[in-house]
Amino acid sequence: MCGRKTLTKDMQSIIEELAIEEWENPDNYLPKYNIAPTQNSPILIDNGKRIVKLMRWGLIPSWAKDEKFGAKMINARIETLTEKSSYKNLLPRNRCIVITDGYYEWKQYGNRKIPYYFKNPDNKLLPMAGLYDEWKHPNGYLIPSYTIITKESQKELSIIHPRMPVILPQEHLDKWLKTEKFSVSEASELAKNTNQILKKYPVSSLVNLVKNNSPECILPLSKASDL
Repeated sequence: MCGRKTLTKDMQSIIEELAIEEWENPDNYLPKYNIAPTQNSPILIDNGKRIVKLMRWGLIPSWAKDEKFGAKMINARIETLTEKSSYKNLLPRNRCIVITDGYYEWKQYGNRKIPYYFKNPDNKLLPMAGLYDEWKHPNGYLIPSYTIITKESQKELSIIHPRMPVILPQEHLDKWLKTEKFSVSEASELAKNTNQILKKYPVSSLVNLVKNNSPECILPLSKASDL
């Protein structure tokens, strides 16, 4: 599972790293240290060029009765993507990259859960495989939303949590993004066989509260006794 994440880099760094050609509503972008479900964040799609759009975290299928549906669909298991109606019709045409540079998971210690932060050891982005859709509100406006695809955790990460997001290598992003060029089977094979080296460390319980959104959220705990 992935239930909290970050995007702390400045816009220009993101544009350069992902070769982005267009960023919609760039004035709305701010680095964030504690992104939670139902919040908006930058998502990369390809419709002939790489475009960043703001979308809500928590997939609201176009056929959903109301927007509350999205709260249950922040993650999609890669093992069942082709079976569930919410996802299988999106795989051929609505694949996206969830732009992140880190995420949080919690580990149980006695009666406490300690948050851990996962990031690229080289401080680069962690492009996560996702699916998106657009839902039409009764008032007529569209809400674009997304889900993050997850898989079984790599062995060295499973001690914290049994699931992890599918993190795609930068050199293969086109295989996921270019739906007209790369088939579902090609994209799925890529997603199933990713293996990203991650740095992980415990962080403050500040991240437990969504309102806390500062660099302190990703600072490592300085002492083991803090656990």
